[in-house]
Amino acid sequence: MKEDREELRQTILGARDGLSDKDRQAKSISVMQNFWTLPGMQHWSTLFIYVNFRSEVETLELIKNCINQDIHVAVPLVDASAVRMIPFLIKDPELDLVPGYYNIPEPDPKNCLRLEPGEIDAAVIPGSVFDTHGGRLGYGGGYYDRFLLTDAPQAKRIGLAFELQVVDKVPLEPHDQPLDILITEKRIVNITR
Repeated sequence: MKEDREELRQTILGARDGLSDKDRQAKSISVMQNFWTLPGMQHWSTLFIYVNFRSEVETLELIKNCINQDIHVAVPLVDASAVRMIPFLIKDPELDLVPGYYNIPEPDPKNCLRLEPGEIDAAVIPGSVFDTHGGRLGYGGGYYDRFLLTDAPQAKRIGLAFELQVVDKVPLEPHDQPLDILITEKRIVNITR
């Protein structure tokens, strides 16, 4: 199964990397428009949101819009030595983010407050491959799966993806944590866990 997962991951990421900047930006805007229509959002005070890297669905505008609407936003800082993520609140992505693990933008712990994961209402997470049953393949490190399972099990799990990343069925392993909602540029899929 590991070979199947890796081959699928590489195929889908290759397709995602093939999107032009213009297409990726336009599709990301559509994903965000769908995000803002989620019922229940008005009850969320704290979101955990990934900072996009390479060809992922772009999240910086989402982060800024949430902050402007007085929603607390935490982003992950990777502690590679402990193989875990730590959420830190940010107030201004331009000032609070610095290159981190694999050069991915991360909160500067000298300028940002650490957040207790139990305060997170919803987690907006990236991935390489998704399905409409809640299946998600990350990038192989298991950071989000561990975080959702042990640190923030109460958080509503929202996957952001381009439609080209959605397949019929992701080959899952026991540690893979399911999503509650999948949002693409074309649809919102509510999933029963």
